Amino acid sequence: MSDSPSPLAIRTIHRSDYQPPDWLVETVHLDFDLSLDATTVSATLGIRRNGSHDRPLRLDEDGAIPEVIRVDGKAVAYTRDSGQLILPVGSETATVTFTTTIDPSANTQLMGLFASNGMLCTQCEAEGFRRIIPFVDRPDNMAVYTVRMEADRAAFPILLANGEKVAEGDLDDGRHFAEWHDRWPKPSYLFALVAGQLVANRDSFTTASGMDVDLAIWVRDGDLDRTGHAMQALKNSMRWDEQVYGREYDLPVFNIVAVSDFNMGAMENKGLNIFNSRYILADADTASDLDFDGVEGVVAHEYFHNWSGNRVTCRDWFQLSLKEGFTVYRDQCFSADMGSEAVKRIEDVRILRAAQFPEDNGPLAHPIRPDSYQEISNFYTATVYNKGAEVIRMMATMVGPKRFRAGTDLYFDRHDGEAATCEDFVRAIEEGAGINLSQFRLWYSQAGTPHVTARVEHDDASGTAALHLTQTIPATPGQPDKQPMLIPLRIAAHDRAKNAPGSEQLVLLGEAEASVSLGRFSEPPVLSFNRGFSAPIIAEVARNPGDLAWLAAHDDDPFARYEALQALMLDTLVARVSGGDASHDAVVAAVGNTLASWASDPAFVAEACALPSEAFVGDQMLVVDPDAIRRERRALQRSIGQTHEALLRTIHAGTATNATELSPTAKGMRKLHSLALMLLWASDAADAPALAFAQFAQAGGMTDRQAALGILAHMDAPERQTALDAFYARYHDNQLVLDKWFTTQAFSLRADTPEVVAALAQHPDFTLGNPNRVRSLYGAFAGNQASFHDASGRGYALLADLVIALDPKNPQTAARMIPPLGRWKRFDESRARLMREALERILETPDLSRDVTEQASKSLAG
Repeated sequence: MSDSPSPLAIRTIHRSDYQPPDWLVETVHLDFDLSLDATTVSATLGIRRNGSHDRPLRLDEDGAIPEVIRVDGKAVAYTRDSGQLILPVGSETATVTFTTTIDPSANTQLMGLFASNGMLCTQCEAEGFRRIIPFVDRPDNMAVYTVRMEADRAAFPILLANGEKVAEGDLDDGRHFAEWHDRWPKPSYLFALVAGQLVANRDSFTTASGMDVDLAIWVRDGDLDRTGHAMQALKNSMRWDEQVYGREYDLPVFNIVAVSDFNMGAMENKGLNIFNSRYILADADTASDLDFDGVEGVVAHEYFHNWSGNRVTCRDWFQLSLKEGFTVYRDQCFSADMGSEAVKRIEDVRILRAAQFPEDNGPLAHPIRPDSYQEISNFYTATVYNKGAEVIRMMATMVGPKRFRAGTDLYFDRHDGEAATCEDFVRAIEEGAGINLSQFRLWYSQAGTPHVTARVEHDDASGTAALHLTQTIPATPGQPDKQPMLIPLRIAAHDRAKNAPGSEQLVLLGEAEASVSLGRFSEPPVLSFNRGFSAPIIAEVARNPGDLAWLAAHDDDPFARYEALQALMLDTLVARVSGGDASHDAVVAAVGNTLASWASDPAFVAEACALPSEAFVGDQMLVVDPDAIRRERRALQRSIGQTHEALLRTIHAGTATNATELSPTAKGMRKLHSLALMLLWASDAADAPALAFAQFAQAGGMTDRQAALGILAHMDAPERQTALDAFYARYHDNQLVLDKWFTTQAFSLRADTPEVVAALAQHPDFTLGNPNRVRSLYGAFAGNQASFHDASGRGYALLADLVIALDPKNPQTAARMIPPLGRWKRFDESRARLMREALERILETPDLSRDVTEQASKSLAG
């Protein structure tokens, strides 16, 4: 063993450099002696030379260094270089053995094996397994695992790992053991282990072929009664995947464990999913409708990974969207089938526009299949996940449900048990669906959001109408010039004279410019464009306020109806922020027309009548003016609220029902109930504080209670502090609900919010040790546009202080806080300078992690 390891320098990994591993680990036997502060791991690896070569075995490592490594029983000398152990192996196959010792309690990065409130658990995606043992830690190395765990029974009565339990028993001195075997070869990032004091909600599921599967959701004592919704979501997911994709579960046991300290939302480890507890625990008193939907969607997402991620995994991390984009699309479709398809599509597009469009338009822009990275954890992004899902959706749109199913069947059957690539998926869709996707592949390699302009030309004499389209893709870092994309656009030309919707058609825009015949009309038709958001584009459509109001009232596509009203609001806000005198009248009238139909579809009405966010308004401007955006948005809310006050009071009173029912209609009623309250507050109604406090105090569930608290948090009224204190007193022992208390104050529109956030960071219940708590305060604050971008720069300084303090403890979470600072080019020079100074201060910090260095340096470069 070398005594002078080489420092782990910042390095860039390029997709073009991919080579298969020189050595494959085919079998893994791990023997854990578990302890919170000194766990030993004895490993036996069955390895095989991959191809004809004489290169040594290289094992990736990150701190878990064995004293002795044996090859076929003989100790061998090894060297360390750039995060790898290098061992000479002379034979074609060999058995490698060694023992490591790790301290889970000191693992604040929450990667590898770590301690969480007395429990031990793992998180190995993307490169955490090397923190447990040295290994060929890459997704294209798939092995069969057997895991034996020993532990003190009192401290760790439950011992879980991947696969099936094959043995268990008592040992001396109050200790016990369990042995698990996973028959399915898997990459190391899917390894999982959990040990602790847990109780289970147990159920079962019988697959289509008749196999009985034992289901269990493991939680801490006291949380069991909040797991029913997650269990039902799991069974619904299993049934849906059989019916829609023909995919059955493949083990007789499926375990889920809820963990309070977790960097991600959840992890799809084979047979043992580990979840952030916020995506498992839910009841009406502690979880909002949004939380219930999140539990359902994430449980489905991780279960669907059993095929789109586990049975077929990624060849390398550049292919991350192969599993994540496809699985997000699958969970979106599942949630749409479980609830309202129209509302789900609106929600998904809102998330895409809020998180991914800014990413595409900033210094961290990258394709859904990146060409290079320095730290892979920085590429768990909205682009890879959400835009990746949109790319899958476009393929499904172009070929239709039956042909898309034929393509996915071919993909799963052809690549089962393999580490595949994005190209493998596209090729399977091509062959299974019978379509040429050569040009469409540009969606995988080109970053940036396409801008598509649409203009209808009508000839009065002949009555013919034509649609003229152009597309441009803005330059992004490293990609100054772009080729035209293949963009599927669902459109319809509505005959306003007949007050009749037109037939939908699918237009495939593959050129920089194109024209499409729309037919004959006695007067110019009203264009319904990118219906259902068929492509993730920025649409610039020549439509006047009258067209938009007509579409908002009459379009037969729910998303297009929503989009028209939102566009009417957005056009008005942008014009006024830019110094124009655009009237509120068209928006106020259109919102009133939509509100009048509130009883027929309350969820849709609530979505359509909610104003675009401050951040989304800013995204439409060359230079963001946070103060003007907040001022004008509040003014438009006030106009709507004052004009429709009587109707809003009727709606607020008429929707105060169904406090806990989870049907789409009941959830829609609650959403509209709180929108009405928000608009009444915006109207400056004298009794708004009393109305909000009454909703807070009398709420039968968290949805109404949290919404009312959020509105009260904006106010300068005594009811505000009374409600905040009451909420804290009621829920201070519930960490997930306490996160809501922090978030509510960080989202406040009050001028003193930066000072409030700074004070909350010193609150006894705030901790840097829990990623949920960090996100609840600082993540929410960074999303509060005008407050975070306070002209003084206080917001930027707070975020930079957080990143610097958090980086030594948890670099992944720290790095994910940086992107808001990277948008400095979109703001005035004074704010831009302050944001750059914050990034420079971060980069000047000694011993900065790779995660934060990459994010901050790219953000500063702009």
